[in-house]
Amino acid sequence: MKITVIRKYKKEKYTIGDMFIDNVFFCNTLEDAVRPVKIPGETAIPKGVYNVVISYSTHFKRMLPELVNVLNYTGVRIHAGNTDADTRGCILVGENRVRGKVVNSRHFEDLLMDKLNSVKDKITIEIKD
Repeated sequence: MKITVIRKYKKEKYTIGDMFIDNVFFCNTLEDAVRPVKIPGETAIPKGVYNVVISYSTHFKRMLPELVNVLNYTGVRIHAGNTDADTRGCILVGENRVRGKVVNSRHFEDLLMDKLNSVKDKITIEIKD
């Protein structure tokens, strides 16, 4: 399975994008701002291709997708949340119906987990600017 995130709107504090699963639109995304120099907890991960594993998050106390081998980042996950304050370098899923936010995030996290849990193949994500 291939997940693709295309970043569309790069703002000072956040980034809005579109997520596709195997080239089919799935939902919108919200990330921290894209910056040339990393500010811990306030900077989106670098564009690129990453492997994704489903692992237990001690922070969220549930199984979530984790991006592995992201240079200078650890614990990068795809999860529910609404604003850039909820990201800390992660990718939030939902619908961008309010400027600078995603809504219905838990619903989209649940749908994503259903899709990922049904896959036996390798999962990758490509982040594009």
